[in-house]
Amino acid sequence: MNNIIDSIKNHRSIRKYTNKDVSEEIINEILKSAQAMPSSINSQETSVIVIRDKKKKEKIAELTGGQSYIAEAPVFLVFVLDMYKTYLAGQKTGKKQIITESFEGLSAGVFDAGLAMGGAIVAAESLGLGIVPIGGVRLNPKEIIKLLELPEYTYPLVGLVVGYPTDTSKQKPRFPLKAFRHDETYNKDKMKGLIDGYDSAMEVYLKEIGREQEVNWSESTSNIYQYVYYPEVKPTLESQGFKIDK
Repeated sequence: MNNIIDSIKNHRSIRKYTNKDVSEEIINEILKSAQAMPSSINSQETSVIVIRDKKKKEKIAELTGGQSYIAEAPVFLVFVLDMYKTYLAGQKTGKKQIITESFEGLSAGVFDAGLAMGGAIVAAESLGLGIVPIGGVRLNPKEIIKLLELPEYTYPLVGLVVGYPTDTSKQKPRFPLKAFRHDETYNKDKMKGLIDGYDSAMEVYLKEIGREQEVNWSESTSNIYQYVYYPEVKPTLESQGFKIDK
């Protein structure tokens, strides 16, 4: 339909990168694209930490569970829920910030950071870069917070590896559109059959890339979702000033 849509639909996660540097000009264009995304009440409660330092990337690779491509890629971006800025605005105006004590505040901030990352991904891929999001920054969040010197009312939500790919990985299949698009009401009655069909497609894909031990989407997802896989999130959120009791 157009080059931007083609680039978005061609997305795939990249975990192998060349040694080619990513210029400051390109990083700034990616970040400006992320910053241009909408945010709730124009609060702009997202910040991005740009990490190029080799030793720091190596430490983050270790803290995220041994994801070596973080250290190997030229740039790693950490998207931060940043309500320290809004806290300072409240100090300036003499109004106490209460929103950090609510799920509403947390959900809006997390969603806005996701929108910002979406803008960054589209921009990066349109420039020929490869990316892979890293939720593992929440595996050892206390250490990440210390490493990045994050103040109160901030939280590291997700990282983004950015670099020039050595090759393109095989694109992972998605659910058919009718499992994603629901007209007027949720298509509850059709969902089990759609999942069965997608599991079959994923079985083929996983065999092709040598990961057949994951079986299919239902098996791999339910294996993870039977427990809280990043249990340190709640206590570290609270230590950063997010109470979530309203």
